[in-house]
Amino acid sequence: MFIKKKRGWEIRESEATPEAVFRDRRRLIQAAAAGGIAAVAAPLLGWVGAGRAADAMPDPTADLYPAKRNERYQLDRPVTDEKQVESYNNFYEFGSDKDIADAAQALKIRPWTLTIDGLVDKPTTIAFDDLIRKMPVEERLYRHRCVEAWSMAVPWSGFPLKALVDFAQPLGTAKYLQMETFKDTSFAPGQKQFWYPWPYTEGLTMAEATNDLAFIVTGAYGKPLAKPNGAPLRLATPWKYGFKSVKSIVKLSFTDKRPATFWEKLASNEYGFWANVNPAVPHPRWSQASERVLGTGERRPTLIWNGYGEFVAAMYDGLKGEKLFV
Repeated sequence: MFIKKKRGWEIRESEATPEAVFRDRRRLIQAAAAGGIAAVAAPLLGWVGAGRAADAMPDPTADLYPAKRNERYQLDRPVTDEKQVESYNNFYEFGSDKDIADAAQALKIRPWTLTIDGLVDKPTTIAFDDLIRKMPVEERLYRHRCVEAWSMAVPWSGFPLKALVDFAQPLGTAKYLQMETFKDTSFAPGQKQFWYPWPYTEGLTMAEATNDLAFIVTGAYGKPLAKPNGAPLRLATPWKYGFKSVKSIVKLSFTDKRPATFWEKLASNEYGFWANVNPAVPHPRWSQASERVLGTGERRPTLIWNGYGEFVAAMYDGLKGEKLFV
């Protein structure tokens, strides 16, 4: 008789879901059973319709794409199909499942402003459409590794985070950069879930924020960034697990204290501040030794620092006592 043995890296999809998200799904199922699904769906359809109506307007940054590719950053695998990248995504503001692409169309990305405050020479708020014209827009091919053990490869467009830091002119006392996404329950139904510490926040050390690899994404696949991927601007730190790459950023705050980030507040035993990709350190509930490539199902060995050690490894010298990879 054939007996299939479960391999170490195989996990059920549900095992990658925090308990709070499970409760969210359970609430939806209970609402459906009680006949309340129409009440849940109706306002969502309204939000989606409003977002798509705004899409009919020309994007004022469309002329910046496709951007010239920076050949310094190379891939070891084919670029992931664009439809896969837009349709299989985490964006908890619009739901706890991966299929949030339709719901995310409700995201209102015009007008959009970025506030810069904290330990800076001069706090300011600037319109995104003005900011991007001041930045050196380029395209980079990056690998993306999710903490849930799947991966993809994307042609992101945008500009180095260092250029934005230079624009902000932080004081010498700034040690960390905190990034914050929007909070607006009028079109983001996920933000009504009280157990999440909204708004979504993330943070980097100043060394990480000014590293050559840290990238502010404004586009992908030769055009402005799609809403499910965090339009109009998100972070890409490809040596870290994907939850560090905060989406739809509205605020940068420079501080001398380490920020308490979204997933740390929710489950600090599973999701730490550093979140650097390391195949030798498992997540508490599954292995990180390999990854499933989005769109192909191929299993690949996971690389330390997601293969970007030449750019980032030196930043972590002398931090042996830190939990770098959780």
